[in-house]
Amino acid sequence: MRMAFLKSPWPAHWGRNQRSNATMAVAVVAMILVLWLLARLVALAPEPIGSNAQAFAEGARTTVELTIVSGLAGVFLGIVAALGKLSRVPPLRWIAAFYVWVIRGTPLLIQVFFAYFALPQLLPFVKMDEFGWACVALSLNVGAYNAEAIRAGLLAVPRGQLEAARSLGMNGWFTFLDVTLPQAFKIALPPLVNNIVALLKDSSLASVIGLVELTNTADLLRAKTYLPIPSLVTSAAIYLLLTTVMTHFSGAVERRFDIEDKLA
Repeated sequence: MRMAFLKSPWPAHWGRNQRSNATMAVAVVAMILVLWLLARLVALAPEPIGSNAQAFAEGARTTVELTIVSGLAGVFLGIVAALGKLSRVPPLRWIAAFYVWVIRGTPLLIQVFFAYFALPQLLPFVKMDEFGWACVALSLNVGAYNAEAIRAGLLAVPRGQLEAARSLGMNGWFTFLDVTLPQAFKIALPPLVNNIVALLKDSSLASVIGLVELTNTADLLRAKTYLPIPSLVTSAAIYLLLTTVMTHFSGAVERRFDIEDKLA
């Protein structure tokens, strides 16, 4: 009985969906509480961390906001690029393949620099701050990796499912929305959620363009106090806390859509 509780805190008679929904809700509430109470918790630390608790809390909020915005945009770009690579129109295949090839073959740091320094010159009519350009770079990066995961999911849908949909009189658009995409999404879900969790850590590279997120907050404190260990340990602990909450949320999402109970 004790071991069963340690494995799952939810009642034994709850189904998979109930347990997953409860875990996702708890993870969301936990993330909100962490961001809300972080300044008070960090303020308990000794100097020079305690007096800079508010700066660490604001940096953590910026990191989470950057992850959420870039992650959602990356999923959309991944779907578009995956459909492009599977398109019957050669130019669309070439553009999508070129996008994935370039992004996956170059360092994220170079992409962040290119987005911040080069894109404003190529697109002078687009006016954004550091946060906006960081979102562009991270979205393009995670979108390329999402594209391959989604493309693999689309290819894994059995052809018989499509033939059955057509035999019922469904056109190509409704077949894709009601049959192909839901199954492909479930297949691609594990790598997608892993990409989002990794994106939280990759967002630290936005510090190189001056965005004051969690890593930059720690680096500014290190430069001011000449004490690298306290600031780096604090930022690492906050990253670990955030990724732990996001990992629990992503695991619950995987189990929520695990129709075959492979993760039970």
